[in-house]
Amino acid sequence: QAQPVESGGGLVQAGGSLRLSCAASGRTFSTYRMGWFRQAPGKEREFVAAITWSGSSKYYADSVKGRFTISRDVAKNTVYLEMNSLKPEDTAVYYCARNRDSDYHLDPRGYDYWGQGTQVTVSS
Repeated sequence: QAQPVESGGGLVQAGGSLRLSCAASGRTFSTYRMGWFRQAPGKEREFVAAITWSGSSKYYADSVKGRFTISRDVAKNTVYLEMNSLKPEDTAVYYCARNRDSDYHLDPRGYDYWGQGTQVTVSS
């Protein structure tokens, strides 16, 4: 079964940066909006950012606006999440997924084909 593969997580100090990658190849993902979510221990999975296939539209959670940037390279079938000015509250497992229902592009219920996630830990 097709599944995105996330990478790029790690341990970083507050104020630092990381770039996450999500490799999502094949027709399963072509032409679909893709999104990033995160889940901290004991918390629900929350929306972080999403991008249309063309990259013409991008969406961000208020908590990451101005700090995170989502982008995609169609030729490489890869979606990126550039994270700057990281805070300890950004610590979570980050997932990418396909947005199958554009009416719910901010809600995890509108997504399928989830990756395994990559851990991001921000120390204070």
